[in-house]
Amino acid sequence: MCSLPLFGRISLTLSCPMDLKLYPLDKQTCSLKMASYAWKTDDLIFVWKEDDPVQIDDGLHLPRFTLEKFQTAYCNSKTNTGEYSCLTVDLLFKREFSYYLIQIYVPCCMLVIVSWVSFWLDQNAVPARVSLGVTTLLTMATQTSGINAALPPVSYTKAIDVWTGVCLMFVFGAMLEFALVNYASRSDMHRETLKRGRRQQMELDHQTALGELGDHTDDGQTAYAMKPLMHRGERRFDKGARHCEIHMQVGKKQGCCQSWLSKFPTRSKRIDVIARITFPLVFAFFNLVYWSTYIFQDDDDRPKASP
Repeated sequence: MCSLPLFGRISLTLSCPMDLKLYPLDKQTCSLKMASYAWKTDDLIFVWKEDDPVQIDDGLHLPRFTLEKFQTAYCNSKTNTGEYSCLTVDLLFKREFSYYLIQIYVPCCMLVIVSWVSFWLDQNAVPARVSLGVTTLLTMATQTSGINAALPPVSYTKAIDVWTGVCLMFVFGAMLEFALVNYASRSDMHRETLKRGRRQQMELDHQTALGELGDHTDDGQTAYAMKPLMHRGERRFDKGARHCEIHMQVGKKQGCCQSWLSKFPTRSKRIDVIARITFPLVFAFFNLVYWSTYIFQDDDDRPKASP
């Protein structure tokens, strides 16, 4: 058994398959293995240098990755023909996130916030709200397709797919909210029309009843039927009924949310007010879950690939 030093230099262009489940918040581990093909360990042994086994050029810079660390090891293989020497080095690359933050995450977040402007517009401003919702929805869909076009098609869901998908759902939800507001507004108008019609009909019936009460006498004078005086027992009954009614009104209490929503007379306005609070809170909760899930993930769960 002998150890032979190697002299010479080999230039290689290698590819590293990547697991894009955490893209673009991922770290990729690429393993490089160098093994003897024909020489057994009886004839040839590969050994790492004790000091500085892997030398990296200080001027080396990757546009989208940063080499965080590397780890050397041995990977000798045993077959039917014998044992062969093998060296392996694991290179840990971290993807630069600033580019994706500026180009993807911030624009998507701005589009979602712009779609919320529809909640503050008047419910009768139909052209403005429709054009705003359609524009933000088409822009979000175009950006999502552009992101996926720059990546290889994979069968699993990536982290960027979760972000763009949820943002697209929020923009689409803003359009659905306007459809609900429009329906509630037309329903309120129809209800108000029915109430006005009933009120007019009651006034007309009241005037008709007053006209029928008048009775012309023989001398040309008009006599009207007078309301009879109330008896003492009826007065006590009225007091009891009034007392019962007051008691029921005092016992009925409204919650803080109901009392606050009662300030807005129409249902369409209430839906807009609820959406102004609900959409930002849900989006903030989604951001909390999203970033805590993908940023603080354990390094042991990171994918590992080999050329």
